[in-house]
Amino acid sequence: MGFIKEFKEFAMKGNVMDMAVGVIIGGAFGKIVSSLVDDVLMPLIGKMTGGVSFTDLFVNLGEGEYETLAAAKEAGAAVLAYGQFIQNIIDFLIIAFCIFLMIKAMNKMKKEEPAAPEAPAGPTQEELLTEIRDLLKSK
Repeated sequence: MGFIKEFKEFAMKGNVMDMAVGVIIGGAFGKIVSSLVDDVLMPLIGKMTGGVSFTDLFVNLGEGEYETLAAAKEAGAAVLAYGQFIQNIIDFLIIAFCIFLMIKAMNKMKKEEPAAPEAPAGPTQEELLTEIRDLLKSK
């Protein structure tokens, strides 16, 4: 019974719940960014490069000639699919940039804590010594 109680306390901590929400939102955000890259950016880049699709770029490491990556994979040929790697790098850069912008915006939205009030200016060292001297004289 102690194990269940301990697990429940762990699972209900704020940090664990925040992390769970972050993972869920991150997964959904990753799909959005992948769609942005696959469906919007890559076709535009392909158009600018003369109709080349990055995901179809590959090097055949075996024998035979294949028109497309799909045909090479279907034939079981060993291929180096560097186009997909390029696409994944672009995905990563876009996600990293978006996260950077989100964190920057969140930091801006945080309320700046007011500066601690300065301690009231007390007597200077010279004034304190003068006061002590005067007290000693009066005795």
